[in-house]
Amino acid sequence: MRKLTWRMMVCVMMMMFLFSPYASAEDGGAVYPERPPLPEVDPEQSQVIIVEAENSPDAALKLVEEQIPEADVRRMFTTLYNGFSVEVKQKNLKQLEAIPGIKRIDPVAMYEPSMDESIPFIGANNIRSVLDRDGDLLTGEGVKIGVIDTGIDYRHPDLKANYRGGYDVIDEDEDPMETQKEQGVPTLHGTHVAGIIGANGRLTGVAPGSEIYGYRALGPTGMGTTEQVIAAIEKAVEDGVDIINLSLGNTVNGPDWPTSVALDKAVEKGVIAVTSNGNSGPNLWTVGSPGTSSKAISVGASTPPLRVPYLILEQEEEEEWAIHPMQQALPWNQKRDEPIVYAGLGRDEDFQSTDVSGKIALVERGYVTFTVKAKAAKKAGAKALIVYNNHDGEFAGQLEEMVDIPVVSMSKEDGEALLNNMTKTSKPYIRTVYHEEEDYMAPFSSRGPVTYSWGVKPDLVAPGVAIDSTVPKGYLDMNGTSMAAPHIAGAAALIKQQHPEWTPEQVKAALMNTAKPIFDKEGETYPPHVQGTGRVDLVAALDADTLVYPGAVSFGKWLRNDRRMEKVVKVTVDNQSDERKRYTVEPPFDVPDGVQWKVPFSFYLNPGEMREVPIIMDVLPSVFEAGMYDGVINIKSKDETVHVPYLFFVEEPDYPRVMAFMLEQTAEKDVYQYEAYLPGGAEEFGIVLYDPDTFQFLKYIEAKQDLERGMLEEKLEIAGMEPGLYKALIFAKQDGQEDTIERDIFLGQVKSANGEE
Repeated sequence: MRKLTWRMMVCVMMMMFLFSPYASAEDGGAVYPERPPLPEVDPEQSQVIIVEAENSPDAALKLVEEQIPEADVRRMFTTLYNGFSVEVKQKNLKQLEAIPGIKRIDPVAMYEPSMDESIPFIGANNIRSVLDRDGDLLTGEGVKIGVIDTGIDYRHPDLKANYRGGYDVIDEDEDPMETQKEQGVPTLHGTHVAGIIGANGRLTGVAPGSEIYGYRALGPTGMGTTEQVIAAIEKAVEDGVDIINLSLGNTVNGPDWPTSVALDKAVEKGVIAVTSNGNSGPNLWTVGSPGTSSKAISVGASTPPLRVPYLILEQEEEEEWAIHPMQQALPWNQKRDEPIVYAGLGRDEDFQSTDVSGKIALVERGYVTFTVKAKAAKKAGAKALIVYNNHDGEFAGQLEEMVDIPVVSMSKEDGEALLNNMTKTSKPYIRTVYHEEEDYMAPFSSRGPVTYSWGVKPDLVAPGVAIDSTVPKGYLDMNGTSMAAPHIAGAAALIKQQHPEWTPEQVKAALMNTAKPIFDKEGETYPPHVQGTGRVDLVAALDADTLVYPGAVSFGKWLRNDRRMEKVVKVTVDNQSDERKRYTVEPPFDVPDGVQWKVPFSFYLNPGEMREVPIIMDVLPSVFEAGMYDGVINIKSKDETVHVPYLFFVEEPDYPRVMAFMLEQTAEKDVYQYEAYLPGGAEEFGIVLYDPDTFQFLKYIEAKQDLERGMLEEKLEIAGMEPGLYKALIFAKQDGQEDTIERDIFLGQVKSANGEE
């Protein structure tokens, strides 16, 4: 099999992959040494396991009771899958797995369902009583939706009624089942996505009457290639689906990446394309392909109604600090004052030198994984663990395996403030208070804009936090823009059922034009490159009489030494009502000096009529400071207002000058291939090697000048280096800004313990 290069790799936006348990160099510019091995597992520690039987669960259970007498059988399952749950000690896990008749074993996940919140929250429950023009309930009936993902467990009781088929691009067959244990690392992501769209059983998706088609483009561990994703898109289009959902992506912020281009072409053929915006927030410019597709609907993640815990230090009750639960840990349910102590980086040695028994431990992110920190905290007797960020802002986290103590994350600012206040008292105590919150941006949700085109992304947002949905053999709640996108795919299905003649552009406009703008905790509206036009409001989208597309616009970039000049964008105003309407275009009146608007006088549109309307922005760039500016253009009729957000830039924006770097060894001795994406080109580009321990400069292994934008792919001969690990600094400079990526790279053939290379 041909070795896959990084350029071709696409990763599903699964929590286990995108919410990295490490603090990387890109997180905060810090360089961390290689983490130590995971601590040994206590063989006497008990764990609850779900067992799936090959045939009779009763026969398998009898063997378990005979061979592991201390096993505690908890519950039999015969409806959702063929098996039972049992509590056993760690030392018995391999023995349990080897018992004849047992197909697989999995740890029990701890979660609180919340899809019952997110679906009604966007208005989908109200649609259950809404009739279409033929008197039928709007459920997405007759609408074909292709889920391009890790596959679908089409045997799930909530999905089997709606499943209609599909294709497995990985194995080249017509069985798009999720990766099974015998095939590699099992997957569940596509099943979760499919349930949000069209579950029709214990859980009810947004469009429970839709027809679901699965396209397995991502194999074991949720990885796939650009070719596989594009092949899946093509197959879905050939199969005649109405909508495709892609909750997947990479970190390349470019409008011309192959998957983004493929989606644009799919939309041109009449298919509604929905994609997740990415889970690399909260920094700007973090949207990745295919979320950069101009014609697809790119979806960010907001919060549904949640009961959010905040911490108060007993001695400083006027200040509250937000915490965010990590998946695979116990929920945070603290109800009384608890002692809290600081335990450094949360390593074994930190807990050995700090008494955390019966207390809450506060540690800093970095050096070792969240799971290592959590296990060390539990081993030391901590009641709970708080991990605060090691760079600005919040973050979302997930443990690599279940640990039965509460583990939460906290922003760097809040963590440092809490720590500072803790030092003011000899015995600090923490109290938990809870606030009901909704409609905030999820900290992990990637932000725009799109490089080069300067386009607004995401297009809108949907709930993507603690979303409960189907997974193989059961249910699970997950976070991510992967969970937000299928809310929109389901919403698009209901609109398509009501308006089967509408184009993808019209469906996208209905969703964007009617979205509800959302605000941060200070009451400020999130800008368009963070929330798009706002959080989806499905009821309003179905009632839309006027469509305006595109739903958000960019006026591009000016340089400060440019003379006064005009830029024109054109929007289509589409009257879908049954009456003649008069429209006006109102640009913002509170614009800074240096901007003048030219818009048409009022105009009339008959029922079903549409008109392309020019909007001219006249700017004197010299009066502006360098930066990004945004606002809203209103298009009004007598009884409705459509808000169209816009962006423009003065001077070259501060997007990352280099991204998506990878280096790998070829079959040739001392020859390596590297790849890096340069979103705006580079005046200077290089790769520098440093000693990983002393950080002493060693040598340049690459140095180039005046490179065009796009993917850079080159081969290097790197000879004369001792085999081993090195620290590499990859840099690119363009328009006065230089950005770097730090990577640990291996050079040379490293010999194993037996002397083999």
